[in-house]
Amino acid sequence: MSANEQIEAACREAHEKFLKLDTEVYKDIIDKLQFVIVSYNADKNPIGLYHIGEIALDLLKKHKAQKTRQVSKELIDTLEKALATK
Repeated sequence: MSANEQIEAACREAHEKFLKLDTEVYKDIIDKLQFVIVSYNADKNPIGLYHIGEIALDLLKKHKAQKTRQVSKELIDTLEKALATK
């Protein structure tokens, strides 16, 4: 899997997780992730995925700190690994 495919997959996982958590609280990041995923599929430029992926990672870490069981360490690790390929 290429670096671009890794970050896209990680952003898709994060998007799905935010949808399951609280769509009201995380509406902004859900919308942003959806936009950059669609944008990446159209032009294959991953810059937006990396930018929004970092924001998503921060929000996931904060959520995990408050509610440990709702966000898996695996998801955070996957996103961190994908962001490291930048």
